[in-house]
Amino acid sequence: MSSKTNPVTNFLAGGVGGACTVIVGHPFDTVKVRLQTMPKPKPGEVVPFKGTFDCFRQTVAKEGFFALYKGMAAPLIGVSPLFAVYFAGCSVGRWLQQTHPGQEMTFLQNFNAGALAGVFTTIIMVPGERIKCLLQVQQNAAPGTPNKYAGPMDVARQLYKEGGIRSIYRGTGATLLRDIPASGAYLSTYEYLKKALAPAGSDGTQLSPMRVLFAGGIAGIANWSVCIPADVLKSRLQTAPEGKYPDGIRGVFREIIREEGPRALFKGFVPVMLRAFPANAACFFGFEMAMEGFKMLGL
Repeated sequence: MSSKTNPVTNFLAGGVGGACTVIVGHPFDTVKVRLQTMPKPKPGEVVPFKGTFDCFRQTVAKEGFFALYKGMAAPLIGVSPLFAVYFAGCSVGRWLQQTHPGQEMTFLQNFNAGALAGVFTTIIMVPGERIKCLLQVQQNAAPGTPNKYAGPMDVARQLYKEGGIRSIYRGTGATLLRDIPASGAYLSTYEYLKKALAPAGSDGTQLSPMRVLFAGGIAGIANWSVCIPADVLKSRLQTAPEGKYPDGIRGVFREIIREEGPRALFKGFVPVMLRAFPANAACFFGFEMAMEGFKMLGL
């Protein structure tokens, strides 16, 4: 079995890549969620944040630098196994499409493998995303209002009390809508760039750290270019009060189009793109370094 189709080594290396992603990208994610869930001001009210950099500035000024890392425990616990499952799922997707061992995947085959992995990751991702978003936006409450949640475990406890396991997994359909195409674009773009950037005459597996970082960063941009409207819908749905959207993502979509227009589906675009390159460059760099380590150990 080749390293690309070995689910065990891909699982372990994916966990390393996921941890790198969270550490580098979480501040941008906090800003993105706060912008996406920012309520539309009523006549005479001032908009809470004028834009991406104003949100950064206000968050740090009012709450301190480490406020940008609020809610990081949930994705750090969830994202490492999430990326582990993702890369293991990619290896399974490649294996299912192979007609002989060591077969090189086409762009479409890599897309299919990534899309399949996106399905696998949903069961891990949804609770962590719901908890993360609620912690990130609770500072948007009226001044003097005490925080509803004390931390990730308190969020999970309260959600379960309010609506059971269905409340914890609210946004599953929206997450699938976001992640199936985005995960396909993620893997296929990275693998394409790996081959395109490889030195002439090489087999495409030996890349310098800078080339890995570049290919991973562009793959991250491709991923988010595909999925940001669905991500806006997911964030709104997962942070809404219980029962606000009885018909789920369709109700969120109708409300956004009716009250804010189509441009609102791209709220958070700037912080997403600012985050996409460094966070995903770090992810693939961590993944590739871990895979190289496994090769040195003969795994």
